[in-house]
Amino acid sequence: MNHDASLSAPARRARGGVLLGLAALGLAGALFVLRRPLMMSAPRCLAGRWHGCYDTFNGVVLMTLVTLPPAVLVAWTLARRRRDAVGAATARRISLADVGMVHGTVPFLWLTMMPGAAPGTAPARVSLVPLRDLVTMGPLGIVGNLLVFAALGAFAPMRFAAVASLPRILALGAGCSALVETAQYVLRLDRVSSVDDVLVNAAGAVLAGLASRRWWRAPSRGSAHTPATCPAA
Repeated sequence: MNHDASLSAPARRARGGVLLGLAALGLAGALFVLRRPLMMSAPRCLAGRWHGCYDTFNGVVLMTLVTLPPAVLVAWTLARRRRDAVGAATARRISLADVGMVHGTVPFLWLTMMPGAAPGTAPARVSLVPLRDLVTMGPLGIVGNLLVFAALGAFAPMRFAAVASLPRILALGAGCSALVETAQYVLRLDRVSSVDDVLVNAAGAVLAGLASRRWWRAPSRGSAHTPATCPAA
């Protein structure tokens, strides 16, 4: 039984309003916490300067927040274009998933591919001992690694029925993370390609998938053989 279908229209609107309000409060709280580092990068980003904006953590976070309203507009536009073909509820879900996978993943991929202090000259480094690097990541590093493919883990099963299981989300997150670590090594970005990054990235994808589980796309709705791929940076 479809729980959403059993709710009346006023109840659905009320629930949507509550969720929107909670999302707005969360965004406002994040902006309050990050207001100082974001304001440090704001002048450079507004001036379109590469250095100090797109090559810093603060600048990438700021631009991610700035592009959030256009991303919401794109999702809304896609949902309107699709609703006659697949229905309003399905159109909203897959449009949100399409935009969410890209907007929630590309900034983190950008951050992970930022070079270190000596790109191209420092020797490539690999850490293949599980759990050894966790102690040096620190709480911020662990949280950041959990978020790298969180959007992919949350939205991919909403969009693709073929990914709608925890083992497949785990495989998707681990596979995409392994590709990133391999790229860091091959491009000699002066970063450590660590197996712990893969483990934590995959765990973040699974946790996010659990959070979105009630909205996963059922296999009976089609697209059971549609593959999911890592969002391109």
